Order: sequence, then structure tokens, then C-alpha cells
Amino acid sequence: MGKMLTIDGSFGEGGGQILRTTLSLAALTGTAVTIENIRARREKPGLRPQHLTCALATAEICGGSLDGADVGSMRIIFRPGKTKPGYHEFDVSKIRASAGSANLIFQTILWPLAFAGKRSRIVIKGGTHVPFSPTSDYITRTFLPAVSRMGVVCKYEMVRAGYYPIGGGEIIVEILPIDSLQAVSLVGPTSRPRIELVSAVSNLHRSIAERQLNTGLAQLRELGITPDRAELFYYPSPGKGTLFFIDAKSDGSIGGFQALGEPRKSAEDVAKEACEIFEAYYESYTALDKHLSDQLIIPIALAEGFSQFTTCEVTQHLLTNISVVEQLLGTRFEVSGQLGRPGTVRRVG
Repeated sequence: MGKMLTIDGSFGEGGGQILRTTLSLAALTGTAVTIENIRARREKPGLRPQHLTCALATAEICGGSLDGADVGSMRIIFRPGKTKPGYHEFDVSKIRASAGSANLIFQTILWPLAFAGKRSRIVIKGGTHVPFSPTSDYITRTFLPAVSRMGVVCKYEMVRAGYYPIGGGEIIVEILPIDSLQAVSLVGPTSRPRIELVSAVSNLHRSIAERQLNTGLAQLRELGITPDRAELFYYPSPGKGTLFFIDAKSDGSIGGFQALGEPRKSAEDVAKEACEIFEAYYESYTALDKHLSDQLIIPIALAEGFSQFTTCEVTQHLLTNISVVEQLLGTRFEVSGQLGRPGTVRRVG
């Protein structure tokens, strides 16, 4: 039996992120891991339903074993087997009624399945538009276009949206096999990015989506920006919810900026929230939004050759993810820039 690596799930920020990155790379590399102090600093420490589904999903795709896989557990031992491409289905609500993020589960199992040698089809049920996680719009308009530049090929469909608190969303993803990933250099826009707006509602009046969109258009006009495209959508869903999304792309940059509706939050405030996040990015003249920056650390570590990018904000989540990847893969990154400010990330070894 090979050596077991121990990862501290309480260091830095993003206990769930530490768990997901560790599981993903352990399955990919066949490394046995112990993850301790899982989400120890959170109000509800330990595994929540979506984290447990991530762990169970990762174990299923590779025929691995899990010790300590229970809601509330703060320590698990994962011994991966060989990744099995093909059809897999997962549902966060099978563990406990939850709007846990389907997209975070997808991002966890993407990398081992992408390198598994054959095509996979994945169905995941849960939240698709929930706080503190990428929405399906972010996945399709930001994350997948970014990793496609590195050679990843995925077909992604949102069958229905799932909002907090009931979830009930569903995504279907087809992951095509790859042999290697290409390095990237994303250091900033060389021309004005193409800007597209999405305003969506589920089981609410169309006028709410229209108010979001009109507010977003007005906010961007104040920045001197006329979007290239603006669309209204009505997403099928078992629940009620709204989304305002800004998509910004150029040859050297890519970013996505989202805000979700919630009770007693006006449509105008939803749009303003997304616009304020976008404005900070737009004025930084950097390549990536702060969330995509930490999401690209895994593929950059797996890619062949030198990669680099600029980010609108060096976050603790970014630094934490780099630390986990360095421990599991032995790669090395160099980060310049102060925490909370724009910076540059380079893979140096």
C-alpha cells in the first residue's frame, strides 16, 4: 500500500474547496488521502450534504473507499481505485433535503473523468443557482469556455434550475476524454471585451427579469459600456428564483459576474450587485475574475508547460487552492500582488 497523504481541511479559507480539490486530485493520481478538520472554522463544521455527495461521487467514479463519510464528519479517509468512465448519476437530496450545489460536484469529478480514457455522461441533481457557488450560467459562459482553451471538451445542459432553499435542479454533462492539457497565458484584454447580459427568472413574473435587465443596462451605460447582447430567460424550476449575469470575454481575458435574487431584495439591487462586481474587474484591466482564478489552478497544474494569468483580486481561496494543489501534485506557483488586490499567478515548476 502506498503512502497516505494528510491534508488539513481547516487551513486558509474554503474548507469545502480544500475537500473538493483534494478528492479530485486524489482520484486522478490514485493517491490515498486523509482529510482532517474539515470545515472546522464554520458555524456548522464538518461535511454538509453537498460535501458528502462530492465525496461519495468521487469514490463512486473511481471505485474508491471512504471512511468517515457522514454528515457532520470532520475527518475522512479516501482510498481511490481506478476511475471508471461511463454513466453516473448523483442527487444531493438523497442524503438530506438540500439545495447543495450540483455544479461544485461536477467540478470535483470533472478532472479524473476527463483523463479516464473514455466518454462519460453525468447527471447531477441539486442546486444550480445557489449562493457561494458557480451558477449553471457561470459554468456554461465562463468556466467551460476557459478550460476549453486548454483542451477540455464538455457538453453541458441545464435541464431545470434549482434555487435555495429547495434545490431540485438537474444538469447533464457529457465529458469527452483528453490526453493532455495545453498551457495558457491570460494577462488581460488586448481589446474591448465582448459583453453579454443575462437576466433570468423562474416561476416569477417576466417584469422582474425586465427590471433587472434595464437596471443593468443603465449601470453599464454609466461606465460607457454598451453590451453586445442582452437576453431574457425563463428557466424551468420547481422553485422561485432570479439571476442577473454579466459575461465578459476577449482574446486575453474572461470573466463572469453573477447575482441572485432573494426575499426582500429588489430586482434593481440584484442587477446593481452584479454590476458592482463587474466594475471592479473591468477597471483592473486584468484577465480573470477572482473565482475563475482559483478554479483554473488545477488544470494549469495538470497542463504541459508554462502558464500564467492576471487576476482582479488575489484571494485567500486562491492561495489555499494553490497550497493544496502543490501538496498533491508537487507543482509550484508564484503569486505576485497583495491579498485583496490585483495580481499575477505563474506556474514556475
